[in-house]
Amino acid sequence: MTRRIDAYSLRLFVSTARAGSIVRGAELEHIAPSALSRRITDLEHAFGTALFVRSPRGIALTDAGRLVLARGERIDEDLQSLVREVQLEGGEMRGTVRLYANMSAVIGFLPERLRAFMAAHPGVEVSLHEEDTRDVIRACLDDRADVGIGVETPVPAGLDAWRFALDPLQVVLPVDHALAPRKTLGFAELLAHPLIGIHRGGALDRALHERAQALQQRFTPAVWVSSFDAVCRMVEAGLGIAVVPQSAAAAYAGSPRFARRPLAETWAQRELHLYALRKTPRPRPVAALLEALRG
Repeated sequence: MTRRIDAYSLRLFVSTARAGSIVRGAELEHIAPSALSRRITDLEHAFGTALFVRSPRGIALTDAGRLVLARGERIDEDLQSLVREVQLEGGEMRGTVRLYANMSAVIGFLPERLRAFMAAHPGVEVSLHEEDTRDVIRACLDDRADVGIGVETPVPAGLDAWRFALDPLQVVLPVDHALAPRKTLGFAELLAHPLIGIHRGGALDRALHERAQALQQRFTPAVWVSSFDAVCRMVEAGLGIAVVPQSAAAAYAGSPRFARRPLAETWAQRELHLYALRKTPRPRPVAALLEALRG
């Protein structure tokens, strides 16, 4: 029976009871009097009792009608409040987006883009976590991350990916190093010099080990550190040379004490991609951040 009691008919009843007339109620609700009368009759059938006493002089509420009016006014107010809240939610985005990104994305690309995004959407908080690409992918698949950024990699099933930025690898050397006069450098010739390693077991470390093995050589850094600024500090001190993303080289090796040279290998043209678990539809803050980062 309650399925026959719809919110619109209840609103028509409330307006008519307040107006004291079916004709005036129909005018207020912009509906034909005959259609409004049918709606109220259907409502009375649903409740199983009369709500109005009808006479040539007009209408009057029955005891049941007064009860329905009191409760119906509260229901109508609640519905109108719900509509306003939904419309407000549709106007201004609010919420938290969980963003996982690798080190080079955090250093070289995200600060300015996040500042612009958060200025445009002050109601959205971005919870940023720095992780290796492998952990970024896993966080997206486990739904611990709404958006991920990492080195381009084959996309597992259920994950969407978009190009984010080109971040080629460069060689960072002391300005007085024997290789500094060269315009470009090949990976094989770097292996003959002391090297500084970054984040043992990370994506870049694994890639450099694989490339050295392909050359039937070994990638054996003299020093290991866990951050790009520490890498560049070791290079500055003359402990070795390093292969780092262009974003990190620009951030930490931009002074005249350093030489930066392109790594002349096709695999050095490294791309960063955006990753997100496939969802339809995506939460609005997540969709907005993806759109901003893709732009």
